[in-house]
Amino acid sequence: MPNCPTRGLILAAALIAGAAVHAQDYPNKPVTFISPAAAGNSPDVATRLVADRLGAMWKQNIVVINRPGAGGMIAAQAASSAVPDGYTLYMTQASTYTVLPVTLDPMPVDLDKAFVPIALVGEQPIAVSVTPSLGVGTVAELVAKIRATPGGMLFAATNRGGQSHLTGELFQRRASVPISFVSAAGAAASINDVAAGRIPIMFEGIAGVAGAWQGGLIKTLAVGAAKRLPNYPDLPTIAETIPGFQSQGWIALMAPAGTPDAIVQKVNADLKAVLADDDIKDRFARIGTYPHYLTAADTGAYIKTEEQTWWPLVKEVGIKK
Repeated sequence: MPNCPTRGLILAAALIAGAAVHAQDYPNKPVTFISPAAAGNSPDVATRLVADRLGAMWKQNIVVINRPGAGGMIAAQAASSAVPDGYTLYMTQASTYTVLPVTLDPMPVDLDKAFVPIALVGEQPIAVSVTPSLGVGTVAELVAKIRATPGGMLFAATNRGGQSHLTGELFQRRASVPISFVSAAGAAASINDVAAGRIPIMFEGIAGVAGAWQGGLIKTLAVGAAKRLPNYPDLPTIAETIPGFQSQGWIALMAPAGTPDAIVQKVNADLKAVLADDDIKDRFARIGTYPHYLTAADTGAYIKTEEQTWWPLVKEVGIKK
């Protein structure tokens, strides 16, 4: 009879082989995506686009269940309690990782222990826009104008603690300018205030301002993406003026901890193919979302980098849930 160490190795090899076979057969029944997004918003639309394409590839239905609320924690709790067999996956959003761990104490779910990353799906960059009558056409001119204004300026953004608000706070610190936050009840409210000149500056996702910008109601100066956007190649990045500046919402596909790695890698590979499709790129761009595929390991590193960027700022601003 083999000794105990040998038996352990045989058992481990059998488990690995079994997981690989399971992954080859995966999925053989419908899959559920749990999302913190509200039905109809851009992260929800992006999630459903991905679900439709993966479902067609897998020849299985993918059901998207929206569990908004509590800053994303309701969805996280639901997904974390799922059986880790690959048939319930979790399409998370940036704020669940970049804001909640700072503002919610104690955290009902330890995100690092509850989930493993599958892939980054896409980013939703935040743009800076101004009142046309302000007389600035670049970020550098805006910075100079703010510094020359006694008492500084106001900026509008949606929801205290949201990505738009945090972008304004990051801009204040990286550009060393005196700007103060005014909470708006949505992108439309911010646009109305900026178009009317009541508030000179706003930060909002590119999809939320594109119509007003192209219609001449506001002037969009730059976007917080890592590089210029394919559908707006003439729009500079903020980083071209403030080196290293980036701010975007993002969505990433996660799995409950314990999900076989072979399944994680299969979903990652299939998602890579989906995100490379030109039709998906075009549909994503219409909702201000840009595919950004990463491996599972690189997705984990990406999330950690985002946490390191935003946690200190959330603490400094004093955001509470």
